Amino acid sequence: MDQRIINLYDEYTHKPLSREEFLKRLSVLTGSMTAALALLPSIEVNQAKAGTIVQDDPRLRTERITYEGDGTTMKGYLAIPAEGKKFAAVMVVHENRGLNAHIEDVTRRIALAGFIGFAPDALSPFGGAPEDADKARDLFTKLDAVKNLNSFLKGFEYLKERKECNKRFGAIGFCWGGALVNQLAVHFQDLKAAVPFYGRQPEMEDVTKIKASLMIHYAENDERINAGISAYETELKRSGKDFVQYVYPGTQHAFHNDTAPTRYNEAAAKLAWTRSMDFFKEKLG
Repeated sequence: MDQRIINLYDEYTHKPLSREEFLKRLSVLTGSMTAALALLPSIEVNQAKAGTIVQDDPRLRTERITYEGDGTTMKGYLAIPAEGKKFAAVMVVHENRGLNAHIEDVTRRIALAGFIGFAPDALSPFGGAPEDADKARDLFTKLDAVKNLNSFLKGFEYLKERKECNKRFGAIGFCWGGALVNQLAVHFQDLKAAVPFYGRQPEMEDVTKIKASLMIHYAENDERINAGISAYETELKRSGKDFVQYVYPGTQHAFHNDTAPTRYNEAAAKLAWTRSMDFFKEKLG
């Protein structure tokens, strides 16, 4: 697909670009509004493709929970291996669409890898993630960044109280969630392993505060995020941090999201996932 179309969709999903303006600009690239509308199903995220692991898989247990965040009641999704008593916990941080079917599926994948998977919903202050992706995106602009971070940090306090948790913690996040995982690495000193996928880097002056080991995944064709790679890498090295990073050739932003037809890259997604689970097993032991 024309890279200009993929870039336009990325702009639409990450900046305050209205759907009307998105379609108008897409019609210019495709030649007509009719062609633009015909192309939409092959561009837009389709949550109907999110179920790689069924909700009632007998290998795990799932729960919808609530816990007290910063001035709000947070909602979350929990997946726990059915066999065993104590597990390390991995927080799963969603993209800028909130806790949806895809992220719930990713959380179940975490549980099948042998960890407690826990996915809080950043949009809990607004009642939770709406099904309309555009409404969800708009709600993210209304979040208080400090309170949001605090609410995710309080999620680890919730996990500490779970009898199944051995109090060893990791975090994995995608896009908006990748940026938040970088922030969790800065602000949660008990975090052992952090895996941001194509997430905005933290402020460079905060890198020295990171104690977690990092595995960082980037897409090759992701100019917006990749602009920060060099400075982050330099500061991680200068500060003596334990990290590894990968840039996946030929991939787009959101290449791990198997509900995003134009950007999902199966080979890169599977490789990054295998690397991430091996990393968690090594660091969370």
